[in-house]
Amino acid sequence: MLQFTPKAMVKLYQPSPKTLTKYADVLVNFALNSGQGVKKGEVVRIVVPDIAKPLALELQNTVLRASAHPVLRLLPTGFDQDYYTLANKKQLEFFPRQYHKVQVDLIDHTIGIIADPYPAELAQVDPRKILLARDSKKAIRDWLDKKENKGKYTWTTALWGVEAKAAEVGLSLEAYWQQIIKACFLDKAKPVHQWRQVLKLQESIKAKLNALQIDWLLIKGKDVDLRINLGKKRQWRGGEGRNIPSFEIFTSPDWRGTEGWIKFNQPLYRYGNIIRDISMRFERGHVVEAKAKVGNQFLQEMVRRHNADKLGEVSLTDKRTSRISHVMAETLFDENIGGPYGNTHVAIGKAYRDCYLEDPSKLSDAEWQELGYNDSAEHTDMVSTTDRTVTAIMVDRTKKIIYQNGMFVV
Repeated sequence: MLQFTPKAMVKLYQPSPKTLTKYADVLVNFALNSGQGVKKGEVVRIVVPDIAKPLALELQNTVLRASAHPVLRLLPTGFDQDYYTLANKKQLEFFPRQYHKVQVDLIDHTIGIIADPYPAELAQVDPRKILLARDSKKAIRDWLDKKENKGKYTWTTALWGVEAKAAEVGLSLEAYWQQIIKACFLDKAKPVHQWRQVLKLQESIKAKLNALQIDWLLIKGKDVDLRINLGKKRQWRGGEGRNIPSFEIFTSPDWRGTEGWIKFNQPLYRYGNIIRDISMRFERGHVVEAKAKVGNQFLQEMVRRHNADKLGEVSLTDKRTSRISHVMAETLFDENIGGPYGNTHVAIGKAYRDCYLEDPSKLSDAEWQELGYNDSAEHTDMVSTTDRTVTAIMVDRTKKIIYQNGMFVV
């Protein structure tokens, strides 16, 4: 007689307690404080979806062992569709300013875990409602950015493997988790030591890039022909614990000097929507054409938001540093994938203030705008893993290839 086991009773793969302990160790004792780890007495906000509860426990315990203070928030999954369906305009715009400001003032760090069991949960929701709710909370991001730029706050983000994302990229849940484990060096005896070695290599590459007097970047390949003005007083950033894993090296260019077109061969999962086969064309710094074969309506609404039609970031990942060998249907990993050509990603929307060459905390809003940094509630990364060559045009008009065959060549 055949036995039927309800899906809810099937035990899904989960990493071992030892692996989760290593994961928490990397996030708490490496990623925070820009690669130095949490300090005694600091307050660490831990934001984890409920399905990743085992990792939440390890994070709490690791923070406690470090003599710091965990502030844990478990997020319920599967609630968003009802919220956006039922909420009216006033409810979407509701922003308890004092409540959030007290939280921002309290915390020294944030650890955020991505765990998305329902990737298309909001596909039928009016995208304007989602973006309106997002825009109403922009002040939180601005407050945290100011605190970070003063050296008083750091953050990191990591991924919890879920069945839906594994199925999306044709992997079993266990194989999907193996990509996470390998990418984060959790298969090594001392993952934190491995991350310090990666950081050392990234610092070397960034130093070489920042020593060049780059004026423009030319990115060319079968899926891209972009000309980007780097802008004055810029620096390349990367690593430093923001995002685990993070193999990318990036900067925020002068948005006004973006010309050309680019296609993205990796899908974008954003606000509970899936957007595929995106292409964009820029003229005089603005997105003048954006298309997607799937999720085009949401893409159009996103680009129409305030300053979301301008470039906020350009990034390259060197295939020699990345341990990610498979697409993961998650930007955190896909923007750091290695493979034969590494990857390029650009972000529309908000620029990173810490890409300013000098002290960003002393940069006024007027100076920020004058230098061509973009400001927006949006910041959405789009990824291409096809081959491309990046050529730097220097201030003196000489040219130098800085990225080719998926590698930095500085």
